[in-house]
Amino acid sequence: MTEDMHIQWYPGHMTKTRRQLSESLSLIDAVVEVADARSPLASRNPDFDDLFSGRARIVLLNKADLADPRISRDWITYYRAQGLMADSIVATSRSAAKIAVSLIERATRERRVAMQKKGVSKVVRCMIVGIPNSGKSTLINRIVGSRCAETGDRPGVTRSRQWVRISPYLELMDTPGMLWPKLENAVYAQHLAFIGSIKDSVMDRERLATSLLVMLQQRCPDALCSRYSRLNPSTPEEDLLPVVAQSRGFLLRGGMMDTERAACMVLDEFRAGRIARISLEAPEDTDATDF
Repeated sequence: MTEDMHIQWYPGHMTKTRRQLSESLSLIDAVVEVADARSPLASRNPDFDDLFSGRARIVLLNKADLADPRISRDWITYYRAQGLMADSIVATSRSAAKIAVSLIERATRERRVAMQKKGVSKVVRCMIVGIPNSGKSTLINRIVGSRCAETGDRPGVTRSRQWVRISPYLELMDTPGMLWPKLENAVYAQHLAFIGSIKDSVMDRERLATSLLVMLQQRCPDALCSRYSRLNPSTPEEDLLPVVAQSRGFLLRGGMMDTERAACMVLDEFRAGRIARISLEAPEDTDATDF
């Protein structure tokens, strides 16, 4: 899987996206980074640290309803200790808008007050960034209360910069998702594939689903075996997909198990949180990070 991903890892539009972000920085007061609560390490682009240096920064861990709540709380504590404003959200919920706007107001208050003292009514401009499929556009739509920014359940839907007026004093800029120029850590590459931040079409779904099942077999064997009744904690790796297919009655002609259909189902059900609430990374993993 990782070999396939290296081949198509950084397509040309990602280079264009980075250039667009750089060109827009002079207009920006704050940056809101939307990451995936299940994989905060892999889903936060390390390029952003240099790119947005000197700007007020907010980290929102989206899809928190799919992650382990205890580990998400640990991540929030970790980010705040680094001096970043941070919280966990579910972008489709009403509370996400309140959390995001509150953090933006706090992050830009000092600048707004300084401008008011000069007699200037400051319009705060905030950039929303993240890797593909992180939920940036969904969050903006929730804040505005209408479908103003294009959204989708697949990576790479937003293709250009979009300014959205939230109020007379707040504008948000939606941006295309941007992956990393280089990712040498095969584990984190795999995590991005698990959560759907890389298009399934560029990798072997059956290999990916098997790797996911091996991980779930170790992390949450009871939940996994409850979801797929014929599985057990000791099912060999090579039998995982055939047994999942058998559990759901996915048969081909001649009695062969439809492992391709089983693989697609396992990936979809994991991403929808139907197997278990799993966090793939914890703050202590940052010590071993090698991108």
